[in-house]
Amino acid sequence: MKKLIAGNWKMNGSLAANEKLLKDILAGLGQPACQVAVGVPAIYLAQCQALLAGTAIDLGSQDISAQEVGAYTGEISGAMLKEFGVRYAIVGHSERRQYHGETDELVALKAQRALGCGITPIVCVGETLAEREAGKTDEVVKRQLAAVIHTNGHCISEIVVAYEPVWAIGTGKTATPEMAQQVHALLRAQLKAASEHADRIQLLYGGSMNAANAASLLAQPDIDGGLIGGAALKPQDFLTIIAAAA
Repeated sequence: MKKLIAGNWKMNGSLAANEKLLKDILAGLGQPACQVAVGVPAIYLAQCQALLAGTAIDLGSQDISAQEVGAYTGEISGAMLKEFGVRYAIVGHSERRQYHGETDELVALKAQRALGCGITPIVCVGETLAEREAGKTDEVVKRQLAAVIHTNGHCISEIVVAYEPVWAIGTGKTATPEMAQQVHALLRAQLKAASEHADRIQLLYGGSMNAANAASLLAQPDIDGGLIGGAALKPQDFLTIIAAAA
């Protein structure tokens, strides 16, 4: 299975900055030995679709509506995203859960909506620092993933899962490779119980993976790539992580 390195730009970028970033990444990319994607702010999807046409980088969105169409002001449907060549949609990122009150059930519906439109959902799961310190890591991530499995049934083999310990996002703290592998192994076992094709589901690590720690994290048996935040905005760092995934 090829590894997947997916950048999450979050609420960063401008027309000029996006063009420079993608041109710099593409200049050093060559033929990557892994899959590469960037999750860009929705307003820049058209620009990035044009910049990435015919390249080895797939386009991703940072969210998707759980609704198909209608009176949902501010929402963007899967069908709309698909028109702009979106291959991946990040769903249930901890920032969406934390700041926008997204529930496990809503995340599961968003994953279902993405799959129905031929978009691969990158489903994020992860525990807060308080939950980890209370010894609830396994319980929390299993509950979050169980909702997605319950809603999506046999389609579960078509998703990507990203484990992102909330305490390690944008804080500079990272789970040790061993800590990350422990949770990834747990998620893999949960997926295997739900699907005979669980081995083809990519499990990404998404807690402050950077140029310095990528190789040691990606060497773990159940870490199939990374969901990259800050480092995805630095061309050289992003390229270093992509090279580590080879």
